[in-house]
This record gives sequence, C-alpha cells and structure tokens, in this order.
Amino acid sequence: MNAMNPGGLHPDEEQVAGLALGAFGGISVRLSVEVGAVRLPLRDVLALQPGAVHTLDRRVDAPVDVLINDRLIARGEIVTIGDRFGVKLTEIVAGGAG
Repeated sequence: MNAMNPGGLHPDEEQVAGLALGAFGGISVRLSVEVGAVRLPLRDVLALQPGAVHTLDRRVDAPVDVLINDRLIARGEIVTIGDRFGVKLTEIVAGGAG
C-alpha cells in the first residue's frame, strides 16, 4: 500500500481480484476504521463544544477495528504514509463478526 495506490493491490492483483468476484467486484462498500468509542447521554452530546475531550474505550496501543458496512472484518494498527494515515491489517476476523 502506498499513497499512489491506496488499496495496496498491484495491477495484476486487481485483475485477479476482479475476475474472482465477477460482477460483484464493482459494488461499492464503506470501509471504515474505528479507533474507539464513548457512550454519552444525549444531553452531553448536545452540550459538546469545540475543544471538548472525551476518553475513548481503547488504549493507545490497542488494535483498531476495520469494518465494511459496519461489520467487523479485521483488526490492525494505525500507520502513517507520508502525510496521511493508513491501517496495517494484523488480524482477519473469521466470518466477519458482528
């Protein structure tokens, strides 16, 4: 994976991945990375101000969750790629837990 090829696939791998999925390879999905979460009462959410800080439910050294359409599919580490963030996958979750 690099800044020029954010998906990390080489052109030959893209062809193989596309063939393996057939027509499904063109379907768009939302891939997101969850660093952590916090549960707040609605009144606290409505009272949020710029500069407010809330502690998330994860330690700094804990893996982040990688989700596709809100379904956990992997865990990984945050990495930097130039001036951008990326995720290095460390674990694939069997069956896409969720």
